Amino acid sequence: MQPPFLIFGLLIVTVAFAIVAKRLRLPYPIVFVIGGALLAFIPGLPEITVRPDLIFLVVLPPLLYAGGWTTDWRTFKQNRRPIALLAIGLVLVTTVVVAVCARGMTPELGWASAFALGAIVSPPDAVAAEAVFERFDIPRRIIAILSGEGLVNDATALVVYRFAVAAAVTGTFSLLWATVDFVAVAIGGIAIGLAVAAGIVTIGKLLDRSGLEDSLLDNLTLFIAPYAAYFSADGLHVSGVLSAVTAGIYVSRKSSEIYAPATRLTAWAIWSVLIFLLNALVFLLIGLQLRQIVRDPSFAAHYLWAGVAISAVTIAVRLVWVPLATYAPRLLSRNLRRRDPVRWQYVSVIAWSGMRGIVSLAAALALPLGISGRNEIVFITFCVIFATLVFQGLSLVPIVRWLGVDGAEDLKERETEVRVAALRAGISHLRRLERDFQSSEEQQVQGRIIAEYDYRIQHLERHGDGAAEMGAEVDIDHRLEHEALKAERVEIMRLREAGEIPDEIFRTIQYDLDLADSRIR
Repeated sequence: MQPPFLIFGLLIVTVAFAIVAKRLRLPYPIVFVIGGALLAFIPGLPEITVRPDLIFLVVLPPLLYAGGWTTDWRTFKQNRRPIALLAIGLVLVTTVVVAVCARGMTPELGWASAFALGAIVSPPDAVAAEAVFERFDIPRRIIAILSGEGLVNDATALVVYRFAVAAAVTGTFSLLWATVDFVAVAIGGIAIGLAVAAGIVTIGKLLDRSGLEDSLLDNLTLFIAPYAAYFSADGLHVSGVLSAVTAGIYVSRKSSEIYAPATRLTAWAIWSVLIFLLNALVFLLIGLQLRQIVRDPSFAAHYLWAGVAISAVTIAVRLVWVPLATYAPRLLSRNLRRRDPVRWQYVSVIAWSGMRGIVSLAAALALPLGISGRNEIVFITFCVIFATLVFQGLSLVPIVRWLGVDGAEDLKERETEVRVAALRAGISHLRRLERDFQSSEEQQVQGRIIAEYDYRIQHLERHGDGAAEMGAEVDIDHRLEHEALKAERVEIMRLREAGEIPDEIFRTIQYDLDLADSRIR
């Protein structure tokens, strides 16, 4: 099948499975993996081979950058200890335990190959957990810890993976040099990410000062940023993962200072579609690999038990490590118990959120062809991905409900408070400008704007009131505003169809109406 038709077919399948996931209210990564596995055995369909460099160099950078962009840096810093324990401690422990078990169950694997397998299956995929949690009001701390783990653990696992593969190929390994290299790779990746991000910010400021600011041009630089960060770090043999994540965090923190609202609105639309499409395709491709992986039925049957056992080991290690890493420090420190209490329900959810994903599969497929036990490693990796993603992913939904985990903070109420504070700041500033007015027209316009701001404050305060009558009034307000906006849309469409306005005017006014409609939802 020609590449254009293959891409077209994958897009059609992506839309179809997305509809299924929406209709069945299931996390989309799980639907895509299962659907891809089913498609893999349809007679006549071509085999699709995932090139590891395609994942590492094309797909991974924007996913990492987007993850860094949406990271709450303040919450990340507050939870740096549990994130480090998961992203570094748990990855190393899982690697060692899986290597020992794999060596015992499959003697044909050498120690270096066993450690490579351990590094491959050790990092969970944060995207899968976040997709499951989309339908729940999960406390921000759980999301912050899992997201932070997902952003950092790939770097840890890939460094261990690199040394394990080198040991398998050359037959030599030095723990001292591996430790030194790990620190250097991490620090170097962060430094390169900061340097690239600083360059992106500088370019944005120069364009702004030169009067060349443009939403499309700004978004083009934002699209280049993840690849610039990842490729630069990878070329210098430091962590491209940490580089892309660091760049995303830094540019995101500076975006409100250097980019216009039009740039941010355009970026949100572009990146929302891009990230969903990339995630959908990679999870679909995981399932499509099944036919190649089980090409020899006797081979699959022989190693299936090893795949199931290693899957159980990876799940068990996390179930033991998370409570141990959470409560052991608190048993030793009364101050920590008092300063940072934790609920056992939160610990349980984090312990069960260990789904593996595309990085594990790409790392397995990237193994050199001559390495000992390569086929066995690829097959076992697929078993771990499928078992953790489907079994744990589907069971997370009832587990979260059973534990009664929900958002501890009323973010909606806090959001209303911030909106009201911002509107009042706007009114105060307009009143300070009043003494410099030179005409009555300025005072009239100021009064009109203040009146609109006052109305929006009253609207928000009524919206936050829990009284039934206030809620009814808000519903009426929204319904009437929607009706008015609908009438405006009908009128501009009539004018366009009658040829009284060009499409350019129509699209401009429609854009403003869309913004107004989104504001009152």
